[in-house]
Amino acid sequence: MMIKRTLLLSNPAYLRLKLGQIVITIPASEGKEERTVTRPIEDLGLVIIESHSVTLTSALLSELLAHNVAVITCDDHHMPQGLMLNLDGNTLQTERFLAQINSSVPLRKQLWQQTVKQKIANQAAVLKFASGAETGCLEEWSKAVRSGDPDNFEGRAAAYYWRRLFEESSNFRRGRFEEEPNHLLNYGYAILRGIVARALVGSGLLPTLGIHHCNRYNSYCLADDIMEPYRPYVDMMVVEIGKNFGLDTPLNREVKAILLGLPVVDVTIDGLRRPLMVAASMTSASLARCFLGEQKKISYPQLKVTT
Repeated sequence: MMIKRTLLLSNPAYLRLKLGQIVITIPASEGKEERTVTRPIEDLGLVIIESHSVTLTSALLSELLAHNVAVITCDDHHMPQGLMLNLDGNTLQTERFLAQINSSVPLRKQLWQQTVKQKIANQAAVLKFASGAETGCLEEWSKAVRSGDPDNFEGRAAAYYWRRLFEESSNFRRGRFEEEPNHLLNYGYAILRGIVARALVGSGLLPTLGIHHCNRYNSYCLADDIMEPYRPYVDMMVVEIGKNFGLDTPLNREVKAILLGLPVVDVTIDGLRRPLMVAASMTSASLARCFLGEQKKISYPQLKVTT
């Protein structure tokens, strides 16, 4: 499977379609002449439109979605805000939609159990690497998760994990609108959400219908479920950014470039090393097979770090 590229548009530009290529015209600015660059659409996985001075044709947008390119738009603070996906991402889509919609409650609870177990195990790996904190409780909780996680080990693990991950930030609280380094985590998670939602659509699944999340106002409940074991990979990147630039570093071009490298981060899944974007497709394909009754376990990455 070919590794797809991420295209970030942070400056004014005009985009159009020509012979299967995205043609990007960058207007003249002080000291610089107008220039044009092209990129093959088939090479792209994510397009992030950060600047509000980007104009693109409807023909190009249609072609991007036809190639299952996830298009992400940003708000006034340059944070990802909207996500556009292909509505016809798989030839067996109807069959898989029905299997997903008709999945039993026990099956969804078992799938959520697997999801929480791997998320906690990956959090333990990050915490051990980042701070050397005791992770025995996380490892035990990972093993103890029951169907549906009725004991809320996910919540217990999160409380323990976040209190210890960023030791230099003693008042850290994880939250969308909380202080640094939440801005880094939020940006990374938004990229991750786009990657996972794209993979789900490519596997013929509805990213709206979750196995656990069920907020009536959330259009990506399943994506938010399936991305949980992948979140620690973003956390690891933010830890490294903190070491090199400080946790209060702004989301400048250099920091964004690091986080935009998330799709090509190596992960271990099913005993194989694969780029994260490829692993997400493996995860979503395995989930589809679970809904179809062809297998019982989701393929999730196992985070392994070396000191």
